[in-house]
Amino acid sequence: MSIVALFLLLALIALCGLLLGYFAQKFKIEGDPIVEKIEAVLPQTQCGQCGFAGCKPYAQAIAKGEADINRCPPGGQEGVQKLADLLGLEAKPLDAEVGEEKPPQVAFIVEDWCIGCTKCIKACPVDAIIGSNQKMHTIIADECTGCELCVDPCPVNCIVMKPRDATLWQWTQPQDGNTGADHENP
Repeated sequence: MSIVALFLLLALIALCGLLLGYFAQKFKIEGDPIVEKIEAVLPQTQCGQCGFAGCKPYAQAIAKGEADINRCPPGGQEGVQKLADLLGLEAKPLDAEVGEEKPPQVAFIVEDWCIGCTKCIKACPVDAIIGSNQKMHTIIADECTGCELCVDPCPVNCIVMKPRDATLWQWTQPQDGNTGADHENP
């Protein structure tokens, strides 16, 4: 074989390698597409009721077959059905071990009771609470996912949950002198 033919063969191999590298980058798929589809069905509350740190880890576990599709109380039975349809599985009842289905909720801070401890801010997975140390806090309702993770850390029980579709005018502050955790929302 001549040197010219060998050089042309090496040039052709290098060109093919460059083209393969280019197209590998151009058509690269980020992440697992099925995980993204599963995550899109989940309600994004990041509440951890399913036993995972948030919706994405739960979606990854479902995709790997390590978790069942019926462990998301915020998604409810409708969410279980959507996951079953997406994955070609049979829908199951919501797993009672993880909680019961609830209507969408939003946290509400009884501002007169808030002492500004910032424990709720640290607990919120979506940064829906604003306020500063030793100042009153408030919830950004449009950002709140209703995960309830801010309720337990509050030392004065000034955080209550209310239905998301209720207006502020439909909720009344409890008048019996107890703290927020002892009250039920109407």
